[in-house]
Amino acid sequence: MGFLVLMIVLIFVTQAPTITDNIVGILIIALPLTLQTLLIWAITYALAIWLQLPYDVAGPATLIACSNFFEMAVAVAVSLYGADSPAALATVVGVLIEVPVMLLLVFINNKTQHNFAKHVLVENNTSL
Repeated sequence: MGFLVLMIVLIFVTQAPTITDNIVGILIIALPLTLQTLLIWAITYALAIWLQLPYDVAGPATLIACSNFFEMAVAVAVSLYGADSPAALATVVGVLIEVPVMLLLVFINNKTQHNFAKHVLVENNTSL
């Protein structure tokens, strides 16, 4: 986890001038993205509990559901429009927002894994 935090810091540092020059645009991208990620995670989390999914299924499901796969978006935006384009900036902001939010959600999933079912019953009433 330490290397991931270091990578986040490096991304913030290298993009700092671009971010400070376009702070309103950044907020216009960041706020709805954060709300969308949290809302989709919460819906999936609630459904996983309601469906009585075990933690090893529910945890990844909640994170996959709310992920926007910005890594791919950054690669496409930079290769098509260049590193200085507004599209590249938007995708970098997405990464800068998504990574810390996803780390928070992983933390919440891990701390609340007791909320999920302990096992799954299959059709012949045996558990996995």
